[in-house]
Amino acid sequence: MTVRRPGDGPAPGLRRLVGTVRSYAWGSRTAIAALQGRPVPAPRPEAELWLGAHPDAPSALDGRPLTDVVAADPRGVLGGAVADEFGPRLPYLMKLLAAEEPLSLQAHPDAERARIAYAAEEAAELPPERRNYRDPNHKPELLVAVTEFEALCGFRPPRRAADALARLAVPGLRPLVERLRRPEPERALREAVTLALTLAPEVRAGLVAETAAACAALGGADPAYEVAARLARLHPGDAGVVVSLLLNHVRLAPGQAVWMPAGSPHAYLRGVGVEVMAAGDNVLRGGLTGKRVDVPELLRVLRFEPLESPVMTAEPVAPGVVRWAPPVREFALTRATVGSPVPEVELAAPSARVLLCLSGRVAVEDDGGTGRVVLTPGSAAFAPATVRTVTVSGEGEVFQATAAS
Repeated sequence: MTVRRPGDGPAPGLRRLVGTVRSYAWGSRTAIAALQGRPVPAPRPEAELWLGAHPDAPSALDGRPLTDVVAADPRGVLGGAVADEFGPRLPYLMKLLAAEEPLSLQAHPDAERARIAYAAEEAAELPPERRNYRDPNHKPELLVAVTEFEALCGFRPPRRAADALARLAVPGLRPLVERLRRPEPERALREAVTLALTLAPEVRAGLVAETAAACAALGGADPAYEVAARLARLHPGDAGVVVSLLLNHVRLAPGQAVWMPAGSPHAYLRGVGVEVMAAGDNVLRGGLTGKRVDVPELLRVLRFEPLESPVMTAEPVAPGVVRWAPPVREFALTRATVGSPVPEVELAAPSARVLLCLSGRVAVEDDGGTGRVVLTPGSAAFAPATVRTVTVSGEGEVFQATAAS
């Protein structure tokens, strides 16, 4: 029997991957635990299951941090093209996200801004509590709903947002309405959002309270009103309540997805989803949170462009297989559904892959016959770039994340 030692490089073929559960206040005590067959409720909120090689919480492969596995043989694990383009790191992170309460109003920087701002904060030797940038990477992200999923994603067309605010008949909202009705959409959104997020605290508190009361009174006239009233109960006096009315309100059915490029404002509200993103951790927040808020930096990275629809449709690849391929090179996401009438499927990948089972019981086997893993809900596997194809059989649903390079 061959005994592997630290530094020997990656184990060959497909192997089971053990993720890390992250606990945040907005997480669920039931969703991830129940999926994995653990006792519920969990001792504390479980917000995300991380599957990847992010240094903050790397998954484990054969008992070793995946970060160490990649570092031992970057080209063998990632593939030469991915290692050349992104360096010795897995360029994406896969998550299972479970939101019981709303997340913050946020956006992520593009790659250039992340690189420049991270270098500036490093040079200034800022302490962690004063930093916005944890790394020099961007963080575009794709989320596929597992349960019904509710979110605020991207700006509404400004005239539609103006109409929604005007119907509330709150005098303090009139300056926002006037700005939103200007002819240039980008300027209209920029000026309205800037005004809302920079109101003096004594003005802001009263305006948010009046807006929330008007939203509650109108009830179901606009789903965004119900969301704003709920956010105001959780975050009284927060300007994010007003800004939420400028965003698209989205309800995803299981299997539907949203794509959030750099600079697009969003706030996930509740539900369970599979998320894959570039492996950065830079979040600029504008409100609806107890964490660090930096309005000037958020305004700098926001893209003030109306987003008619943030929903991304999957492309059929083969019977039982669909794929989401957003316009980034760090990742693509594939879903395979096996059972009747498709008993097995083959999944190809150009680089290292993470596979996550969401339902049923499936066997995943690599093309070299060196690895076979049986996956149940909430369990995962990893295969290096040397594995070109895996076969999924049984009955259930598996998501595969891989680099798009």
